[in-house]
Amino acid sequence: MIELPHSPAADRNKQPILDVLSHVLGARGTALEIASGTGQHVAAFATDMRQWVWQPTDADPGMLPAIASRVTEVGLSNLRPPLLLDVTAPQWPSQGAAFPKSFDAIYCANMLHIAPPSACAGLMQGAARYLLAGGLLLTYGPYFKEGPPVPSNLAFDESLRGRNPLWGIRRLKDVEAEARRHGLTLQERHPMPANNLLLVFALD
Repeated sequence: MIELPHSPAADRNKQPILDVLSHVLGARGTALEIASGTGQHVAAFATDMRQWVWQPTDADPGMLPAIASRVTEVGLSNLRPPLLLDVTAPQWPSQGAAFPKSFDAIYCANMLHIAPPSACAGLMQGAARYLLAGGLLLTYGPYFKEGPPVPSNLAFDESLRGRNPLWGIRRLKDVEAEARRHGLTLQERHPMPANNLLLVFALD
């Protein structure tokens, strides 16, 4: 058996995230995951939320075989094979036919701070294109909120910018403003472990 890439952080935070998703999302629907990475989150969500159909994606073609292997390993009919998707592209996914406007939810974890600012705009634009009316965009990760920043987030931000000057923890008010430009309203913000937030935006 091929050893799949594994993220200890994804293992630690998947249950707190799932607790919020189970509270926020309806009984059933179709969800698109952006930046699936190792596929650990989407596999856990599909296992626990069987009435939801999950579509994993990633911008890195090198990750798709690993995600596909995890999808096969889980063996669930509500978990689709992964697709290549660059959030800054005018069409999602990046290959084949565009998605219809058919998602009840879009979930994106730990992408905005390890991507250029254009990724935030692309995510909001895409959510407006592919979410059903009243659909939800859920983003998870670190943000700079109002007031003095958490020291650990400052150190993390500095390390990110040292790796790539276009990366870095985003200011919550900037992310919220970008969402509003595309018809998405911040409805809820849930404090999460390790100074992260799970944000819930609704399409007007």
